[in-house]
Amino acid sequence: MGRRKLFSREEVLAKAISVFWEKGFADTSVQDLERTTGVNKSGLYVEFKDKKDIFLESLRYYLETRGGDGILATEPKGWHNVERFLAVAQTCYVGGGRRGCFSVNSLRDIALLPPDAQQIIDKNTATLKRLLISNIKAELPGATNAPLLADLVLTFFSGLCIEQNVASNQAAISRKITSFMNFLRAAH
Repeated sequence: MGRRKLFSREEVLAKAISVFWEKGFADTSVQDLERTTGVNKSGLYVEFKDKKDIFLESLRYYLETRGGDGILATEPKGWHNVERFLAVAQTCYVGGGRRGCFSVNSLRDIALLPPDAQQIIDKNTATLKRLLISNIKAELPGATNAPLLADLVLTFFSGLCIEQNVASNQAAISRKITSFMNFLRAAH
């Protein structure tokens, strides 16, 4: 009979996110994960195959629990959803003062990430783009430029996420979101 597991998978993933967020995939060691999660290597490897698996599951967990798709799927659709989605860049953070988006932040190591990570991020981005287009079309029925505007929103969001870790002026970032939303509302 096996020993009872003394940790929850979700707690391990939440704690692992903070390590991967801070150090990146390549520079995070199993020892870092042990220290942060409080679970020894054998316990981690009972639950996960290896460091790559912990990273991939952390990324999936993050996107399932903190992704913007819930915001963008809210009815009624429209600019208010897009603005709330952009504000996530300001409010989403993990321990250690990291702000922005774990998914966007992970892209700094794109060449070092497991190929599965790129697929997870691409799938999430496609979902966000589809939802952004539906919100844009709710405001601009028949807009042929909705896909382009959705791409602009995603690029702006990524920039905000990166800026969150180099700028501490939240009021300036709020003004940027307001200005960008004014630009979108004027786009016809």
